[in-house]
Amino acid sequence: MRAIVQCSIKIELINDSWTELKGEIAGPPDTPYEGGKFQLEIKVPETYPFNPPKVRFITKIWHPNISSVTGAICLDILKENWAAAMTLRTVLLSLQALLSAAEPDDPQDAVVASQYKDNYEMFVLTARHWTSAYANGPLHFLELDAKIQRLKDMGIEENEARAALSRYNWDIERATQNLFS
Repeated sequence: MRAIVQCSIKIELINDSWTELKGEIAGPPDTPYEGGKFQLEIKVPETYPFNPPKVRFITKIWHPNISSVTGAICLDILKENWAAAMTLRTVLLSLQALLSAAEPDDPQDAVVASQYKDNYEMFVLTARHWTSAYANGPLHFLELDAKIQRLKDMGIEENEARAALSRYNWDIERATQNLFS
C-alpha cells in the first residue's frame, strides 16, 4: 500500500484585512522543492473574484516561471486565464502544480529557464540548494556552501554570492569575474 503524501497549503490574514494575505505552500514530493516551505504575498483586489489576486513568492526560489529576484510568477490563471469561479485555494494548488511541472518555454526568469533546458542536473542541484537555503529544505550542500563562503570572504553579500554562482552553474571563477567586472 502506498502512503498518501499531504502537500499542505495555508492562508492567513495580515492585519485582519481580506485584501492582504500571506500564503504558504509546501514543496511537492519528488521535486527539487520537496521539504521546503514557500511563503507567498497575496493581494486581493476590490474586484475579486472577477479579477485575479496578485501573488508573488516572498521566499526566494530557483524556478523558470518565478523570478529569482522579485518572486513574480508567470502563470496563466493569474492573468488572462483567470475565472471568477476560481478560489485562493485553487491558486495555491496551481502554484504547487507549477513547482512540479515547470514551463521553461514560457519563462519568468530566462537565466533559470536556460539552465533548466541546457543543464537539467545543474538546475536540480541549484533548485535544491535554494530550497535548503531559503525555504528550510532538508538537504545541505557543503561544496556549494563553501563556494558561497569564498565569495563572502571577498566581501560579497550571501544572497548576491548565491545568485551569481547559480547564474554561472556554480563556476566560482565565472561568478567572481562577473561580480568584480
